[in-house]
Amino acid sequence: MRTGAGREIASWTLQSLSAIFLVAAISAGAEAQSYPARPIRLILPFPPGGATDILGRIVGQKLSEALGQPVVADNRPGAGGYLGLELAAKAQPDGHTIVLGSLVLASGPSLYRKTRFDPLRDLAPISQISRSPNLVLVHPSLPVKTLTELVEYARAHPGKLNYGSSGVGSPLHLAAELLKAVTRIHIVHVPYKGGGGPAMTGLLGGEVQMMVLGAAALPQIQAGRVRALAVLGDERWQMLPEVPTAKEAGVENLAVPSWHGLLAPAGTPRELVRRLNREWAKIASQEDTRERMQKAGFEPVAVTAEQFAKFIKAETARWAAVIREAMIPPAD
Repeated sequence: MRTGAGREIASWTLQSLSAIFLVAAISAGAEAQSYPARPIRLILPFPPGGATDILGRIVGQKLSEALGQPVVADNRPGAGGYLGLELAAKAQPDGHTIVLGSLVLASGPSLYRKTRFDPLRDLAPISQISRSPNLVLVHPSLPVKTLTELVEYARAHPGKLNYGSSGVGSPLHLAAELLKAVTRIHIVHVPYKGGGGPAMTGLLGGEVQMMVLGAAALPQIQAGRVRALAVLGDERWQMLPEVPTAKEAGVENLAVPSWHGLLAPAGTPRELVRRLNREWAKIASQEDTRERMQKAGFEPVAVTAEQFAKFIKAETARWAAVIREAMIPPAD
């Protein structure tokens, strides 16, 4: 049986805990209200000119308008996009550093032997923001007009074709390696520090004869500088309705769509993550955002932080299986 003093102590403890929780809740609310207190750094893990850069600048401008602070794009290419993710993971978790991630988030754990961070543990998902198609591209000088003809040509000339990518472990590298595994062709990988910029320059200059790329390739396709053979997805792309899907072109099991999402360093206050999620949901619903993104080749997406976290986990498991089955060797 409790004594009067015991009851008083228990009551005092309960009141104290309630006060602590109340102060914490008020503090978190005040922090969210005053956020952001200074410019936000948006890390883009690939160089200028590629899909991540194009999308990042659209997103950065819209977030800046919504939050009332500049959102400064910071291109940090390297390690197939993993360098920029690592920088974000190690940044101060105060909501003033965010990163635009892609499929590299899911593929990296299976592709790098030595990593200094874990995307699932060290980054806090905010929202998936886009999806877009990938395309198989060739230099116009290559005597092929269809994906089937490319496969036949590669089989007749094993090891003679080079393909460019945005680095080991990047989505573009994985898509091409999956093409190799599915069709049993031998083509040589030439990694660059970016896709739409450096690798596309290599394709235009004839350093490589083919590559996989997404929306960033559209201007070069429309100008006739490169030829699109197939869409690596389940549906044709509305921007290039004449280009068949890989399945329509005669190659099964070759769907590799691109996706992007916003993340913050793990430990970023939940209220700030929710604030950024809410702001993006409003931005994605705006007609001018949809028009700008679709013109650049991206379909806007808005989901909860929890849904995006589940999506990344599912993609990580999916690509671990693909990488294992395709026997893609891990990088150091």
